[in-house]
Amino acid sequence: MRTIARAVPPRPVLLTAVALTTAAGSLLLQPRTADATPRPAPRRGSTPDPRPAIREGSAPDRRAALAPAVAARRALTATEPHTDPGLAYPRRQVLSPDPTNTADKSLKLGLTPYHALAPRLNSLQRLGDRVSAEVAGVSAGGHRLYLVTVTAPETAREAADQERMRALIENAPATAAKSPQIKSSYKIPVFFDNNIHGNEWEGTDASLTLIERLATAKDPKTEDLLAHSRLYFNITANPDGRIAGTRANANGFDLNRDLVTASQPETRVIRAITVDKQPAVMLDLHGYVNGTLIEPTTPPHGENYEYDLFLKNTYANALGMEAAVNGLGYTPAKDGVEPAQIPFRDRAEGWDVWPPVFTPQYAAFQGAVAAHTVEIPLTVDNSAYDTLPTAELRRRAAINVAVAGAAMRATLDFAQSHRASLVADQIEMFRRGAAGAGQVPVSARTVPGVPGIGPEDVSTTEFPRAYTIAADTPGARLVAHLLANDIRVLRAADGSYVVDMHQPKRGLANALLADGRDISDKVTAMYDISGWSLGRLWGATVRTATTLPGTPLHAVSAPSPVAYVAPHGDLRLRLTDPAEFAALNSLLRQGVPVRRAADGTAIVPESARARAAEAAARYDVAFEATPLTGTPTPTTPLHPVRVAAAVTAGELFALREMDFDVTPVSTEVLNAGFDWSKTDVLFVSAGLEYGDLTPAARKALDVFLATGHGLVGRGVTGAALGSAAGLLTARAVEGDEDANGVVRVVNSGPVTAGAPPYGFVYAPVWFTGLGPGVRVEQSYATGNPLVAGHWRAQADGSGGPAAASGRPSVVSGPRAVLFGTEPLFRDHPKGELPQVGRALFTMAHASSGTRGSGSVEESG
Repeated sequence: MRTIARAVPPRPVLLTAVALTTAAGSLLLQPRTADATPRPAPRRGSTPDPRPAIREGSAPDRRAALAPAVAARRALTATEPHTDPGLAYPRRQVLSPDPTNTADKSLKLGLTPYHALAPRLNSLQRLGDRVSAEVAGVSAGGHRLYLVTVTAPETAREAADQERMRALIENAPATAAKSPQIKSSYKIPVFFDNNIHGNEWEGTDASLTLIERLATAKDPKTEDLLAHSRLYFNITANPDGRIAGTRANANGFDLNRDLVTASQPETRVIRAITVDKQPAVMLDLHGYVNGTLIEPTTPPHGENYEYDLFLKNTYANALGMEAAVNGLGYTPAKDGVEPAQIPFRDRAEGWDVWPPVFTPQYAAFQGAVAAHTVEIPLTVDNSAYDTLPTAELRRRAAINVAVAGAAMRATLDFAQSHRASLVADQIEMFRRGAAGAGQVPVSARTVPGVPGIGPEDVSTTEFPRAYTIAADTPGARLVAHLLANDIRVLRAADGSYVVDMHQPKRGLANALLADGRDISDKVTAMYDISGWSLGRLWGATVRTATTLPGTPLHAVSAPSPVAYVAPHGDLRLRLTDPAEFAALNSLLRQGVPVRRAADGTAIVPESARARAAEAAARYDVAFEATPLTGTPTPTTPLHPVRVAAAVTAGELFALREMDFDVTPVSTEVLNAGFDWSKTDVLFVSAGLEYGDLTPAARKALDVFLATGHGLVGRGVTGAALGSAAGLLTARAVEGDEDANGVVRVVNSGPVTAGAPPYGFVYAPVWFTGLGPGVRVEQSYATGNPLVAGHWRAQADGSGGPAAASGRPSVVSGPRAVLFGTEPLFRDHPKGELPQVGRALFTMAHASSGTRGSGSVEESG
């Protein structure tokens, strides 16, 4: 569910004669106009909708994460998922059963528990020759992720033909548009994603019901559907959450916010499905909004889409789903079910698709020309789950299953009746990218049949000719990420990487690499993040280019290794990338005597060259030669850092990505009694309030902080603890809680040394009233610091970017470092993670006294 807490203004088989008619009798695949039937006039700009969307999982997280370390290790070490496109269908895998789990939260709702999925899928495969089930990956919690394909049987040769046509559509769209074989024989891919929020269960059960019907139906319509389509079902995208009854996975991540970063294995499976299968139509089943909410969405719409193609198909399919859902006959009086709603038609703002962090919006960049979130109506999660009678919960869940099923069946009807034009529109999307053609702004003329299109719906951009990326550790990470997203990358003669923007998926390439846009004037507030630029936040050196390099370019399938160890002398590790911190922490745990130089780099002795070489290969980092100078450089010995962290799920995961030894804590954990002897530094951003500690817990914390251990704080929660404990004199000022995006910053201290001149904020904080000895490590740029995102002043004029202009965003003292930015947000801004790494090492070595492994001594 997505919610906003405010009311807003409103194989070869001939096509049937019906399908041929859809293509207007043409041999070529032609895009069609939207065939939307008239509906009531749009309510945009009229009376506010009485059913406001509510934001859930998007506001700043104030809870301390307690995810187990094993879940992070599983996510960080999982291999990239991939499915073999050349195998015949059906592909019967006998799935081994899972142990019965009577604590599975879906049982109370009368729904299918996770442990029953494997036996159910095995039985569905035995019903005939249409159903194939396979394991597409493993969740962070260690549960299998099942992909089911339903289609008419295919020989290996026929399956290979389908893959060849799929590749032709993407790689040679102009040729594909003229292909008689694609027109007659290509099976349109349709993708149903279920249960990505673990406590929104019913899509899974609706899919199982639909799969069974498709497996056994003998009517001509079903046979025609399966002869001309492949239907893909991600049965449960979040088994960890399904079992536990939580929105998030075992790492505490909202997976429907992770598509740009792809930090979690479940998200990478969804990415692999959309890349490998290239769905033209996609549905993501969620809950709960009453009446059923069916996208397309309110503005602003992402500027990198071919939105004219997307809107006409998505709106037309939405009308079909609306009719199907309302046709079930549920009413407000009898069942508590309101009529379905379409945000594009029925709302003014509050349900936007600006960021491609949501599954349907990401799928649109991979070729889906009709993609929807569908929010089923009746609430059964959270407090409702805990308080409503079981019979009522099961009544609601049964209605939700029926609503989800109606939406899915209507989508299949749409895909079947518009197969030729949907494929043509997907081809056209890729053709525009490959040719460097201009976008087509939406209007009543360009998208006929869609009512209410206004200037607020027009979002386009100017694509650069190319991007260049420097070939270093951050650049290699970025290139690997682009390639995993099916974005083409070239290598220039000088070793740098080039992203030629004349490519089929230019929209996604630009969405990831471009700065983005300040959209503060577009709407009152955004649904989720509004800026995310990997080009600015991942630490790589990324530049736009007006022409391609004149030297030869060659395609790459993987970035070249950065791993390097200088052949002589002591070694230097820069510590400007998360992988470098992971390498450092690995060396320290092995007992390597690493020292920190005055410039913040880590010095590894020549005697540890073999271990440095192992770390270089494992983390793909470079150990450079130390500079030769006449005077020895002062260094400080470093020791393994043990972190107690009251932080969000994304921050906890980012700390583990840098391979810190982290123990999650919270107010409750400290009040229960906590052994501080195994901790060197405290990191606080959420879930730990000084005033809520018991006297004993407060005293233990005070003693810890008074004996040479420092604090790293983030946001108002971290700053409040620092102030209450008397560690640092600074007043934290919080801007608009909804404000978020990419900001310009000025780095001025050792904690931010080597950091990019950009940061990320969500509910930005700055500091005033700095006391003696407080250093400004970083400030917001003067003028308007916002590069991309949404940041408005509050009603009284405070809290906006003008108020933050030039103000300190990161400050430090002898016993604390405080961040007003979000350097670890959802593990996304990779180039900022090292700031926290530096802060943790600085505060772990805050005292010049002796405290075991944390003692600090100076060396000349």
